[in-house]
Order: sequence, then structure tokens, then C-alpha cells
Amino acid sequence: MASTTSEIQSSSHSYRKVAIAACFGTFLEWYDFLTFATLAIVFAPLFFPSSDPSTGLLASLATFGVGMVVRPIGAAIFGSIGDRVGRRPVFMITITLMGVATFCVGFLPTYAQVGIWAPILLVSLRLLQGLSAGGEIGGGAVYLTEHAGNTNRGFKTSFLQLMGPLGILVSTLQIALLQHWLTAEEFLSWGWRVPFWVSLVLLLLAFKARMTLEETPIYLQLSKTHTKSKSPLLDNFRDPETRKRMLLLFFCVSAGGAILFFCVQVYTSIFLKTSVKLPPQLVDQLSVSATIALLPFTIFAGWLSDKIGRKPVIVSGLVLGAILILPAFHLLKEIGQGAIPNNGNSIILIAAILIGLSGILALVVGPQTALLAELFPAKTRNSAATLPHNLAAGWIGGALPLIVTWINQKWLSDVAGLWYPTIFLAIGSLVALIYLPETRQVNLDD
Repeated sequence: MASTTSEIQSSSHSYRKVAIAACFGTFLEWYDFLTFATLAIVFAPLFFPSSDPSTGLLASLATFGVGMVVRPIGAAIFGSIGDRVGRRPVFMITITLMGVATFCVGFLPTYAQVGIWAPILLVSLRLLQGLSAGGEIGGGAVYLTEHAGNTNRGFKTSFLQLMGPLGILVSTLQIALLQHWLTAEEFLSWGWRVPFWVSLVLLLLAFKARMTLEETPIYLQLSKTHTKSKSPLLDNFRDPETRKRMLLLFFCVSAGGAILFFCVQVYTSIFLKTSVKLPPQLVDQLSVSATIALLPFTIFAGWLSDKIGRKPVIVSGLVLGAILILPAFHLLKEIGQGAIPNNGNSIILIAAILIGLSGILALVVGPQTALLAELFPAKTRNSAATLPHNLAAGWIGGALPLIVTWINQKWLSDVAGLWYPTIFLAIGSLVALIYLPETRQVNLDD
């Protein structure tokens, strides 16, 4: 019994070490990737000057979207490497690529200094960020889940999903503090660069942590038995069941999660600042509150998926999102316009709506890390999971702010564009309800 207890404690300690190192690296990826989104409004006049502020904002959002669009390319490249060479080497490459690209953004000249080269350089670095994120996000889920074993995977791996919200939280807090300490002129002159400079320190810490990571036991077993796939991407598309599950992952789980993530964590901030015209400092405070609430919601959703299954938790989030996204933004606008004189009750109501939306998002993303790995066989799992996941996040979620903003401008409405995510979530929830398999009892060694 003592030996068994010792082994359990050792295994638990080993997993915590792996989880901390993996999560910290993923946090850096999200911090780097989403700092760009947080500063979209700032980038507009600095890199895309225009007599029409809406045009500049669209250009800035498009640049953010470029990084998302190339994520599937990074997923195809690094996902295949993860199946052929190992999960761990991919982690070291992606973290370095993201950190260096982000650090360089902090030294870019503006349009006023070098003209057209400013947006060209910005877009180029954004492309490198997107390639890196494509290998990290999805691949990290497979790595952590394969270390988690076959019990309580939803709970154990849900912590990885906190890294996106934490990345936004740290980025938002940092920018809010800079805007508080600096004058508007100082922030536009050099203050916006500070978050990108800070990424170098985070990169060094993350790189050191990842140097201690070990390869997953499942991949080591594949290597010993010589059952690794030589062409994992082709094998994925040749197998009908894998193709079907990749499509389900893309259309339902990953696209639904990406849409909710960008509606709740990214677009709400843009909407409250540009459409409702709330003070930026107030919007940042509200965003922080909603993000903090998302953290325990996500852990709870992961735990719940271990008890009742991944499918019912995820489908519930998709259905609630389809029903409530549009009315929630209508309410935000109506209440927010009355909150400008700092009406306390109005602000509390806005915070409650944002926290409620965070709860819906948690239902989809909480079980997502475990599900990504559970859907696919071990020998092609990395590529099978990362490609559809990043395709959905990049092409569906990443383009969301741009598409919604464009539709709003086309129809001269602040909320017309939100029919796009509403319809997508409705269709995705129906398809998931009918076809998505339950995976919580799957043996990851198979």
C-alpha cells in the first residue's frame, strides 16, 4: 500500500510539473497573440492612418485576422512534426518563434516614420505569430492530455484553457496600468510598446520551464513499438472515421468555442468601446471582472464533463450561445448608453451580462482540451487534432471581429453582424447533438 501511495504521489507531482510548464508556455503564446487584439484600436492610427476612423479600425482588425488565418498552416506543419518526431520538440520551436516575433513588434516603426513599410512589417510579424500559434494551440492540448492518464482528464486538462483568459487578463491589466500612469501622448508614442518588450522576459522563463518537459508516455510507446505514422496528415484524410471526427471537431467544438471566445473575450471589449462608447478604463475593468469569473467556470465545466460526459456539457454551451448572444449585445448597448454618467446599477448589470457570457463560453472550452485528444488514435492524434482546431479558430473565430464589424457597417447597425455567430452556433449545436460521440471513457493508448 505504501508503495502504491508513493507511486500515486510521484505521478501526481510529475503531472503537476508537466502541467505548470506546459500551461506557462501556452500562457505566453496567448499573451503574445492577444496583446495584439487588445491594442487593435491603438494600432489603427499608428499603422493604418486614414481620414475615416472606421477604415483604420477595419485594417487593424484585418491584421489581427491575418495571424488567425495562417494558423492552420502552422497546425499542418507542426502537427505533422509532432506525430513524426515528437510532441516536445514542437513546443520548443513554437515558443521561440512566437516570443521573438512578439518582441520585435515592440520595435516597429510607425507609418509616420517609414510609410507603407510599417504595416508590411507588422503583418509579417503577425504571420509568424499565427504560424507559431497553429503549432502550439491544439498540440498543447494533446501533450497535456496524454500526460493526464485515463481518469479525470476533463478536470486535469481544463487548466490549459485558462491560459487564453489569463493572457487577456494580464495584457489588459498591463495596458490599463500604462494608460493610467502615462499621458495619452506618451502611451501613443511609446507606452503601447511595453507589453511587447515584456514578452522577452516571459519567453526566457517559458523556455527554461519547457526545457524540463519530457516526451509523453504514449508517444514514447509508439516509438518503441514502431507504430508511428510516416505520413500522418495523409493517413488522417484516408481514414473515414478520422475524417468525420475532424469535421465534427472543426465545425462544432472548435468553431463553436472560437466564436464564443471572440464574442465574449475579444469583441465585447471592442463593442463597448466603439459602439456603446463607454470610457476605455471602465471597459477594461469590466473585461477583467468577466475574465476572472471565467476561470472557475472553466474548471467546473471540465470537472462536470468527467461526471456527465463531454457531449452534454459542450452542446449545452453551444445552444445557450445561439440563444443568448444576440439579446446579450442588445442589452449591453441599451444599458451601456445609460451608464456613461457612471450609473452604478447600469455598470453592475453590464458586468452581470459579461459574467453570464463567460459561463456559456466555459461550458464549451472546459472539456475541450481532453476532447481534442480523445477523438483521435494515438499515432495521428497531434495532426488530426491541431489542423481542424486551428482551421476553426483561424478562419471562423479569427475572422469574427472583422466580419461582424463589416456587416454592422454595411447594414448601419451596431448588432446586425452578430447574426453571423448566432446562426453558426445554432447549426453547430444541432450537428453536435446528432453526431458528436461521447469520449470521456476512451483509452488514450489506442
